[in-house]
Amino acid sequence: MNAPSLTEKSQPEDAVSSGQSAAMLIRSMPFLVRLCAFWIVVVLLIALSADFISPYSYSQLDLLARLNPPVFWGGSSDHWLGTDELGRDVMSRLFHSVRISLLVAFISTLLSATVGVLMGFAAAHFRGWVEQLVLTLVDFQASMPFMIIALAVLAFFGNTLVLFIALMGFYGWERSARIARGLTIAANEQGYAAAVYDLGASPWRVYLLHILPNIASTLIVSITLTFPEVILLESGLSFLGLGVQPPMTSLGNMVGYGREYLQTAPWILLAPSTFIVVTTFSVSMLGDWLRDRLDPTLN
Repeated sequence: MNAPSLTEKSQPEDAVSSGQSAAMLIRSMPFLVRLCAFWIVVVLLIALSADFISPYSYSQLDLLARLNPPVFWGGSSDHWLGTDELGRDVMSRLFHSVRISLLVAFISTLLSATVGVLMGFAAAHFRGWVEQLVLTLVDFQASMPFMIIALAVLAFFGNTLVLFIALMGFYGWERSARIARGLTIAANEQGYAAAVYDLGASPWRVYLLHILPNIASTLIVSITLTFPEVILLESGLSFLGLGVQPPMTSLGNMVGYGREYLQTAPWILLAPSTFIVVTTFSVSMLGDWLRDRLDPTLN
């Protein structure tokens, strides 16, 4: 009978070790961080399955049922979270708003991190006037309130979802650029980067395959701090009418429409506001915990 090969043995062992590592990671989380992680999972499931779990279409009108209160407010079970000024189901609009807000925040944060890392790599590689130019742009971005820039761009060029996401993608890139530049300069002075250069590897190979994996933990922490800020920024711009435009809906969009009915129908505003507060708090708490776990400067 043939003995099992090395790869056949290592695969289940690797699966067991990875499962044990995940279990140990969860057990090491404080209780509040576990609750935050659970909430983030719930929000992601809602965003992915909004079309299936929504009791109504998010744009379906029912003027005879307008401004019906939620069940816990004495309303009917036909609309668990009540209806808005046009009779649209608040729960259905909330589920689809979560999807749009998370989509905008995720793509924008990913774009911001990509721009920041590339700018940081360019500054660390070329040095000289390129580095000075990048640092000048970083200082300008940090000194200029992004809300003012966003208001000016959206008011001048108009608003589409693609333009809005691209604009949000320029928020927070200077944070990633500073981190990438500093850590890349430190990595270039260490032996492993110089050794790869001596073997004839191209700069792109060195940065993407060797330096980036070594600085990824710190960048992940930065991303978890940028993500909730983008959610709040999107909500603020949508609240002002410059974010996601109808017929699409977002959390900030719902808050903006609900402010006119704060005294007569506060549930229109309370449902998306609660989602914004709890979600941003959960991501921030998880980001702080990851920073304590992964940031080597805190160890």
